[in-house]
Amino acid sequence: MIRTIKIVLLLLIAFTVYVFIVNRNSTHMTLRQKFLKAVYPAFMWLSGKKGKAFSNHQVQPPVSFYSLKPVLNNGTIYDLSQLKGKKVLLVNTASNCGYTNQYDDLQKLYEQEKDKLVILGFPANDFKEQEKGSDEEIAQFCKLNFGVTFPLMKKSVVIKGAEQNEVFKWLSDSTLNGWSNKQPSWNFSKYLVDEEGRLTNYFDPSISPISEEVINAISKK
Repeated sequence: MIRTIKIVLLLLIAFTVYVFIVNRNSTHMTLRQKFLKAVYPAFMWLSGKKGKAFSNHQVQPPVSFYSLKPVLNNGTIYDLSQLKGKKVLLVNTASNCGYTNQYDDLQKLYEQEKDKLVILGFPANDFKEQEKGSDEEIAQFCKLNFGVTFPLMKKSVVIKGAEQNEVFKWLSDSTLNGWSNKQPSWNFSKYLVDEEGRLTNYFDPSISPISEEVINAISKK
């Protein structure tokens, strides 16, 4: 019994040290956020094989993707027509989710593919209230902890309903995008739009932004 207790204590100490090391450069994070960041690799390993992905490369949308004009977190209109000729990865995000560390992966992807890819983050509080912060707090959190430089939109609703963000309404309504009715299954669902404004891919949250699956979709011509 005493031996078991000692082993448990050693494991707890080791885990505490691990959490400290992982978060040594983290600022403006709650204890919950630091814990989630530390367990993220294990979380991805356990859930990564369960992610679903769908693709389409034929259908032209009845409603143009480039007609949409979401609002940035600073209140400025972001006209999507400026993105013609580039692929666009759209992701609903949250600061207190098991997948929050994907902000880091998204930033790496953004820097790696910046010549042909734009990433747009859409903070939302739709899943277990895991994004309660204000737009200013979200922006600060993302910048300080993950160095995010890709555009973040004003916090909004991304699941289907009367208040759904117009961009996610387009992404999840086949009468608008011509193909898919798939709404986000959780925080960090990913939608890829090609250079001609066609919705081509959906990736579940458990599929990493820097996975081979996503990279191949971005590279496809």
